[in-house]
Amino acid sequence: MNSLAEAVLALGYGLASAVVPLVSADAYAVVVGHRGGHALVVVLALALGQTVGKLLLFQAARRGRLARKFAPRSRSARAAARSARWAARVKRWLSRRRTALPTVLVSATVGLPPLAVVSLAAGRAGLRHWEFAGACLLGRVSRFALLVLPAALA
Repeated sequence: MNSLAEAVLALGYGLASAVVPLVSADAYAVVVGHRGGHALVVVLALALGQTVGKLLLFQAARRGRLARKFAPRSRSARAAARSARWAARVKRWLSRRRTALPTVLVSATVGLPPLAVVSLAAGRAGLRHWEFAGACLLGRVSRFALLVLPAALA
């Protein structure tokens, strides 16, 4: 397969894996590393696809389109208060630039906290989309490069 076809396939797979939790971009990166070929192109395309997908989640959360879908149906007053306190802490954490960008970068690189959750919370917290995208892309490139490198060298 040529490098353009591999890049397009990796871009699409990255986008799908960003939105559908059952699709694993990490497993795809490892398989590409074992197979050889154009690993660098695949890493970049996979990371770009993941970033675009997470930006879709980020923008949906920012516009409030997910709030109604995931709104709690029936909760006790105690559980609702606990949830509101947790949401306020996360929003404060991600609304400060000195804590938001490192959180996104660590999440995109390590996977903890989950990047999907961070994407949604960062969108609600008002983080700038280009800052989120830059930190997400850098973290995803690092993560996939670290997964591909040992497989490519073996």
